[in-house]
Amino acid sequence: FGNTCYCNSVLQALYFCRPFREKVLAYKVQPRKKESLLTCLSDLFNSIATQKKKVGVIPPKKFISRLRKENELFDNYMQQDAHEFLNYLLNTIADLLQEEKKQEKQNGKLQNGSIESEEGDKTELTWVHEIFQGTLTNETRCLNCEAVR
Repeated sequence: FGNTCYCNSVLQALYFCRPFREKVLAYKVQPRKKESLLTCLSDLFNSIATQKKKVGVIPPKKFISRLRKENELFDNYMQQDAHEFLNYLLNTIADLLQEEKKQEKQNGKLQNGSIESEEGDKTELTWVHEIFQGTLTNETRCLNCEAVR
């Protein structure tokens, strides 16, 4: 597949992050609309989870192909930065989940026949945010008196 070790390392790390893996595998059972990075990731994780062998190789062909279609930065055989890829993947999945939620709300409004007032343009949190979002704190401590600033 070219230089995809940046992708393989991130996929392996995410697969072994149990909360993330469980959410991605649960996404597999939901009705599909169209192929996306998340559906490809779900298929890949499902292939790994249902593998009968204890060791082996599962090539992420479909996932890599989708990634290259969606982002021209990854549409080459050059080595990429794993951290940048992780950020891109998590942001893309979160955006996709937020868009799905938005579509569900709009479809719900149309089905009920009632139009509810919009709650501003507030971004809804997804399970990606719940798992990975945190608070960055920076602390400077004096080496002599140990005062914190």
